[in-house]
Amino acid sequence: MQPRERYTLLGPDGFSDIDLIVLILGTGAGGRSSRSIATALVERFGGLAQIADASVVAVAGVRGVGPARAVRLHAGLSLGRRLQRSTPGSAPIRTAQDAAAWFAPALEGLAHEELHAIYLDRRGRPLCYRRLTTGSDCATIMDSRQILRPAVEVGATSVVLGHNHPSGDPDPSVEDQLSTRRVQASAHILGLKLLDHLIMTPGSWVSMMERGAM
Repeated sequence: MQPRERYTLLGPDGFSDIDLIVLILGTGAGGRSSRSIATALVERFGGLAQIADASVVAVAGVRGVGPARAVRLHAGLSLGRRLQRSTPGSAPIRTAQDAAAWFAPALEGLAHEELHAIYLDRRGRPLCYRRLTTGSDCATIMDSRQILRPAVEVGATSVVLGHNHPSGDPDPSVEDQLSTRRVQASAHILGLKLLDHLIMTPGSWVSMMERGAM
């Protein structure tokens, strides 16, 4: 039975990560079979999470992948990460740990800073998740209007922010604290609550609320 037929009948159970990459790649190329290419990808980057963290250009540089397949593979992995962050109406976010589980798949491992937000209803249930800004390797912009506008659009009553520190140091900087307090003050004027701001690094995170930094 061919892999596609087996997948159709049985689903993903019994398929390894390499097997699933083979299905996405399809045929071989560059003198390599699709399995050889899939194996090379995993060996080059270290696993699915690392492939997703790599740029499309870096993935395309593996012999036999190329730009079109790199985009297809990267898009598939990105969909998986979005699914990890769940959907509106899912379990409430009650703790910093709950929020970190949403932010980690999107923010861990990035080489530049990004600011993300989760918008919650009155019961703490996520209404939507947004990537708000993309910055450099040491800073990103926190604009109150850009952060709070989606909250008004979706009818949220509270917001949780998260951004990453590529340096690996999760401690909030002075600018992180000042910017967060400005957003917190603006949210209060609109009748919204900024519940927390998490600083994410690979394998660790810090809650500014728990640190008393906001």
